Amino acid sequence: MHIVVVGLSHRTAPVEVREKLSIPDQSITESLKALKAFSDVLEVSILSTCNRLEIYALVKDKNTGISSIKEFISEYSGIIFEDLNPHLFCFRQEEAVLHLMKVSAGLDSLVLGEGQILSQVKKMMRLGQENQSTGPILNRLLTQSVSTGKKVRSETNLGTGAVSISSAAVELAQLKIGQEKGFDTLASLESENVLVVGAGRMSRLLITHLKSKGCHKLILLNRNIDRALNLAQDFPDLKILCRGLNELEENISLSSIVFTSTASEEPIIDLAKIEKLNLSNRLKFIDIGVPRNISNDVKQHEFVKSFDVDDLQEVVSRNQEFRQKIAKEAEFLVEEERIIFLEWWASLEAVPVINKLRSDLELIRKEELQKALSRMGPDFSARERKVVEALTKGIINKILHTPVTKLRSPQSREERQVSLKIVEKLFSLVEEDKNN
Repeated sequence: MHIVVVGLSHRTAPVEVREKLSIPDQSITESLKALKAFSDVLEVSILSTCNRLEIYALVKDKNTGISSIKEFISEYSGIIFEDLNPHLFCFRQEEAVLHLMKVSAGLDSLVLGEGQILSQVKKMMRLGQENQSTGPILNRLLTQSVSTGKKVRSETNLGTGAVSISSAAVELAQLKIGQEKGFDTLASLESENVLVVGAGRMSRLLITHLKSKGCHKLILLNRNIDRALNLAQDFPDLKILCRGLNELEENISLSSIVFTSTASEEPIIDLAKIEKLNLSNRLKFIDIGVPRNISNDVKQHEFVKSFDVDDLQEVVSRNQEFRQKIAKEAEFLVEEERIIFLEWWASLEAVPVINKLRSDLELIRKEELQKALSRMGPDFSARERKVVEALTKGIINKILHTPVTKLRSPQSREERQVSLKIVEKLFSLVEEDKNN
């Protein structure tokens, strides 16, 4: 069996490709079933975020397993394989384990040290378990990857001051305003008319950072206005005007900056809508939705500047130097956790031998116990029978403890195989070939 990961991310694919591969929550169950339908795929889990789609799987054969996953990705996205393949990465075994742990720790994020990815890995683990697409191997890997992410954040300063996608979007707005004024600094948002479209987790983070950067009022639009009102209640110091999404166009005309982060699978703003507004003032769109909420054609309008998640790199590069130094310490912790998982994985080779040894000894225990009890006669009480049975089980467990511990202990594969063959021979666990 092999652990593999196949996917793409902000490092390998532009947003126009990534948005075609975004798998919403409501499609996860169907996608996991489709992947499990491949005979090579034994366990599988999906990580889908604005910056990546990664499919982790336990497969029988690494080559056919990877081909099956690529086939699914191509069919789901509607992108022919020849166009899609250059954007995909594939990692196997040790590399796959290391990659997931780095992702969970925030070391592979667009924003180094980003905290939101850890909750997304937790969600991947939960959805895999709920849909029964993961088993003992991936569950162990995902659990350890989550604990690795927590460990990195608690034992290093990588997460200290680390920006999220949302805060990077706010900084991008500040940077662009400053550049328009002839400065290479982050401008205050105090005098800006801000519109936030969407009332989910990303929008909550947006509003938090907008407030910290001088914004004191904004308009919040959402399809479900009650959800917008509930979000606004969490920011009593901000003047937030909540409106329904049906009032989108008239509120755009009142704004100087528009942030969008909705779950819509199609653009909610395009050039045709903007042209109807007869804009006379400069307007900035910052879209952190994937799939994108703002059509690429709005950039054709003379008064509009539009940015998406790929444009955040300009801000990220300004903050990256400090975190790169801390990342070295985090990578050391990740490598330690990778070794621990791989040692556990290697120890699984001993499980069939251990189970056979335990089974054979248990059979002997039951047979000998039955002989002894039959000789004791009817005067032997039920309580005494239980005591004797517990005694025999305890003896077997004591006998097995040392060899089982030795077989499972960290060691080279060659050393373990030698030990396994000795145990198999000494206890006749493997039937001898009668032709030899």
